[in-house]
Amino acid sequence: MVKIAYHPCFAHSLPEGHRFPMLKYELIPLQLLHEGIVSKDNFFEPDPLEEEFVLLAHQSAYWEQLKQLSLPPKEQRRIGFELNEALMERELRIARGTIEGAEAALKSGIAFNVAGGTHHAGSDWGEGFCLLNDQAIASSYLLFKKLARRILIVDLDVHQGNGTAQILAQEKRVFTFSMHGEKNFPFRKEVSDLDIGLQDGVRDDFYLSTLAKTLPELISVHKPDFVFYLAGVDVLETDKLGKLSLSNAGCRERDRLVFEACVKYGLPVQVSMGGGYSPQIRDIVDAHCHTFKTGIALIGD
Repeated sequence: MVKIAYHPCFAHSLPEGHRFPMLKYELIPLQLLHEGIVSKDNFFEPDPLEEEFVLLAHQSAYWEQLKQLSLPPKEQRRIGFELNEALMERELRIARGTIEGAEAALKSGIAFNVAGGTHHAGSDWGEGFCLLNDQAIASSYLLFKKLARRILIVDLDVHQGNGTAQILAQEKRVFTFSMHGEKNFPFRKEVSDLDIGLQDGVRDDFYLSTLAKTLPELISVHKPDFVFYLAGVDVLETDKLGKLSLSNAGCRERDRLVFEACVKYGLPVQVSMGGGYSPQIRDIVDAHCHTFKTGIALIGD
């Protein structure tokens, strides 16, 4: 059975000014259930992640500041909101959901986190609404538990996965691949194992042909036995922050390319949703739900 991490705090623990884009975390499960794509049995509510696993990816001094809510104001501004206990609980549950999803994907082929994709959090910093890096933590967990030998992170959010790149820079068993808007946030990039920086306004043909050429080559050369996919829908032409111009069909084709590569090479995949900031919430929710539908149709049981 395909497992999907969801907890009410994903949608209801953010400051007032951030509530609109975060409505998607509440609406995505409802839409999937309404369309009959999944049942309630597919969902699980993750507990907060234990400290020992946070420290596989984050430095202890940074974690102590988060835990004690003592991060300096300058660092909180870098994150984008004031630290509080509810936000910490949210991040810990998201990270645990990605870990448990990865474990489930080893059995079923695919698993999802309704939230996640917190790829701007580095080993000792938070940034861009990200406190803890869920896929970097989960990658470190799989290696620590010897559940995977080589991992590929496919980050197709419109923003570079700078925190993921920084955390895993010295971990040769994890290959970090980020295809993103070159002139978009973060304006100070880190160095992934492979970065493809796209110019503003890139449309379907160039984006999809680049991905179709690149991804099979990465799998062939790196030979991963597990994939983490960050499926941000801020690549859409409707997105107010993205600066790229993918159509809805192009975004669905992007997902299909990733999932078909996983099928072809027999690779389990955990999917975190990442960003989406279109003015109409329906555009965001529909695009994310198509990621679920595509993955479940190609890989799910």
